[in-house]
Amino acid sequence: MKDITPGVLGKNMNIAVIAGRFNRFIVDELVAGARDALARQDIAESSQVLVWAPGAFELPVLAKQLASSGKYDAIIALGAVVRGGTPHFDFVAGECASGLTRVALDHGIPVTFGVLTTDTVEQALERAGTGAGNKGFDAAMTAIEMVETLRSVKAHLEGLPA
Repeated sequence: MKDITPGVLGKNMNIAVIAGRFNRFIVDELVAGARDALARQDIAESSQVLVWAPGAFELPVLAKQLASSGKYDAIIALGAVVRGGTPHFDFVAGECASGLTRVALDHGIPVTFGVLTTDTVEQALERAGTGAGNKGFDAAMTAIEMVETLRSVKAHLEGLPA
């Protein structure tokens, strides 16, 4: 059995980062984490773009436009949705996740979910770098690994007889 387990290299990749401005004090930390991961994997700043949306609910339409361009190998979605006293949280978080998943499947590129969905601001801050790591960093590393994995699978499939 052939084992396809690529590393996390990050060479020759164009990466789009999309971020929701709502709860910006949290999202800025996620963006910083994603930038750190991309820099550590030697992805040139000229191969990155950061696009801001009003909030997490608007991220899927940005992802769709960027994916449709064919210019990006992966999209990293970042945001912070904190539960409040109404069902608004459920609609925003659910539709954001669903929309981003649809973009990934429709366009065949990784769209990683670095959108925090927490009960409290404190939980969000922990996941943005003050405690449980930085989920922006994690989302960027996942995007890079998925691009490498998809490239490896494509090369494997091209090597198989028809």
